[in-house]
Amino acid sequence: MTTSLNDRAAIITGGAQGIGYATAERLLALGATVTLWDVNPAALEEAQASLAGQGKVTIAALDITDPAAVEAAAVAAEAAGHSFDILVHSAGISGPAMPMVDYPVDEWAKVLNVNLFGAFLVNQAVVRRMIARSYGRIVNIASIAGKEGNPNASAYSAAKAGLIGLTKSLGKETATLDIAVNVITPAAAKTKILEQVSQQHIDYMLAKIPRGRFVLVEEITAMIAWLVSAENSFTTGAVFDISGGRATY
Repeated sequence: MTTSLNDRAAIITGGAQGIGYATAERLLALGATVTLWDVNPAALEEAQASLAGQGKVTIAALDITDPAAVEAAAVAAEAAGHSFDILVHSAGISGPAMPMVDYPVDEWAKVLNVNLFGAFLVNQAVVRRMIARSYGRIVNIASIAGKEGNPNASAYSAAKAGLIGLTKSLGKETATLDIAVNVITPAAAKTKILEQVSQQHIDYMLAKIPRGRFVLVEEITAMIAWLVSAENSFTTGAVFDISGGRATY
């Protein structure tokens, strides 16, 4: 059966580029309208212009680590008639690649703040509105690093492990409603986030993938498309691997 998202509205964080942007393309093709949340106003405007011919796209520039900014963006979307059917939380940063013993405290805090606290704020603001309607689909994008722990990426690995735990908890809290909250743990994809890490770290990640290549964003969005559909009416609080054979549990 072909997944249809006609008459559904999605919020996509980190939507100006990478997995978030690719997800917007996929959901628009399936009939959804999308609102992109991103910290980069220029990239948002470029993404909106690029996607304009594919469907209805609105944008909001905000810092997801600012509680007031997240709530204001949700209120604005609500006022504009957004129905909060779907959330795909893709926003995140990698942080520096270095041993934990050398990791700067401020950089550790920044990675956890964006990747975990920001995820909490976004999920909280959106799920409150989903609960009011007794319907919703949330997909949080973690990483295989959150399951295995990559060396020289302790902050990123810890934050993504936390996001997995957050998702499982929220999935159980909303399980009696028609709300599905799931998380995906992809292997590395060729997106701009790789520009934040060293070639040595990139080589390490590639060497760990039995498929022998990075995952394509199109492969990730194919999985997301089903998870955010009405067809996914039972599975919640689950972790979906898309790691090319790397995941062992």
